[in-house]
Amino acid sequence: MKYDLGFTKAQASGNDFIIIDNRDGSLDKRGLDYPEIARDLCRRRLSVGADGILALERSDKADLRMRIINPDGSEVTMCGNGARCSAYYAFSKGVGSDLLMETGAGIIKARISGGRVKLLMSDPGDIKMSVNLGIGQTLLTVHSLNTGVPHAVHMVEDLENYPVVEMGRRIRHHSFFAPGGTNANFVGNIVSGGASLRTYERGVEDETLACGTGTVASAVVLGLLGVVEPPVSMKTRGGETLTVHYQISKGKVTDVYLEGEAHLVFEGKA
Repeated sequence: MKYDLGFTKAQASGNDFIIIDNRDGSLDKRGLDYPEIARDLCRRRLSVGADGILALERSDKADLRMRIINPDGSEVTMCGNGARCSAYYAFSKGVGSDLLMETGAGIIKARISGGRVKLLMSDPGDIKMSVNLGIGQTLLTVHSLNTGVPHAVHMVEDLENYPVVEMGRRIRHHSFFAPGGTNANFVGNIVSGGASLRTYERGVEDETLACGTGTVASAVVLGLLGVVEPPVSMKTRGGETLTVHYQISKGKVTDVYLEGEAHLVFEGKA
């Protein structure tokens, strides 16, 4: 074993993670290099494979602290599906069905019922609607907001055949979002109660089967455009439908919840 490190593999809507439990502080003295470990263990086909590492630590403010490290080694402030996995893992370890998690985006509340996890997210911020981006010879209209991490949302007609990776990469690196870049969501198949989406994730640098904060961002944009009313059902690339609850008053979005299933897949050592 390269790291002599125990882990749990978890997934929510096909968004999969390697959970490292350091709530007791026993790993502190080892000085683990999480970015290096993420770049190694998250590799598909060559290692465990995952969309990121979730490092769970002690917190003075909540039941636990969650850190999120992307496969490229970068650390981000929030991950909705990662938070659902972490909450379900903590529940399985006896923390309780109602818990608080400290994240870089603030304190997140979670409630676990059966296999479903309902998260109270932070209120979206930095909302910019109908931003026109020049991409090559194309003028692309996106809606930008932060749901714990930055997201751009673009409406498309043919979601199934849309070049998500190509266009997602170009939006992610567009100068409008410099220097940190953004995640890119593409929304289609819009009906009265919701829509489908596909997401290109910053840090993963590819399309993923789901993105919790991206799902929230897309559902909120649909509400701000007046296309749907909450609760909003959002079908992810992985096939699961997530539910997003929120309130809109005078253009301000509050009381945002993300709800869906989470699963523990297996335990291992690396």
